[in-house]
Amino acid sequence: MPPADPPAETPAAPMYPRVLLKISGEALMGDQGFGLHPPTVRRIAEEVKQVHDLGVQICLVIGGGNIFRGLSGAAHGMERATADYMGMLATVMNALGMQGALEGLGIFTRVISAIPMDQVCEPYIRRRAIRHLEKGRVCVFAAGTGNPYFTTDTAATLRAMEMGCGAIFKGTQVDGIYDSDPKTNPDATRYASVSYDEVLQRNLRVMDASAIALARDNKLPIIVYSLRESGAFAKVLRGEGKFTIVHP
Repeated sequence: MPPADPPAETPAAPMYPRVLLKISGEALMGDQGFGLHPPTVRRIAEEVKQVHDLGVQICLVIGGGNIFRGLSGAAHGMERATADYMGMLATVMNALGMQGALEGLGIFTRVISAIPMDQVCEPYIRRRAIRHLEKGRVCVFAAGTGNPYFTTDTAATLRAMEMGCGAIFKGTQVDGIYDSDPKTNPDATRYASVSYDEVLQRNLRVMDASAIALARDNKLPIIVYSLRESGAFAKVLRGEGKFTIVHP
């Protein structure tokens, strides 16, 4: 008799049962210079679906820089608070776009806004949001914290802690954190892991300083990986592929 085929390797189990994925608004632009690129939004939604199919509970926070960035508006003479509120509204638009893509893939999704706008999304109520996650729904948190002067990075860290997430996953254009910009320096070195304090001291620009300090104080890991690699979200969640983890 011919030898039996070796048993197939069982994929590693996900490292965390509940996670928050933070992506920038610019990630939804694709190759265009502004707004939403539907094929790119759908591709990211498919990445989320792969992880959702593993039984992982998922929250999302999406920036608004593809539509309007508060700091940029303030730099052009607009009042900072007004510019930040405009940026928050941009995140709601992105969240609704992602909701449409996810529900097109059969995943029940709730957009939850820190600024009440009942006609298009739910107001943020922590216990209700946790119940959505327990029922297998994806929660997309929009409008930041609802306050000006706070970035979506800080909002993502805050929501991850409130929801009891095991980690924040930060999807970027590169496969981790480097000691310099790998797009301009071919000799840039990628960190496998780095501490919160090193990120702050070396100004590595993973997330803003407030978000890093908040994660550090609550020992919340931040995992940085590339959004460009197909299937990377699921791989990294199983501890595979290339990524950088920020931890104590």
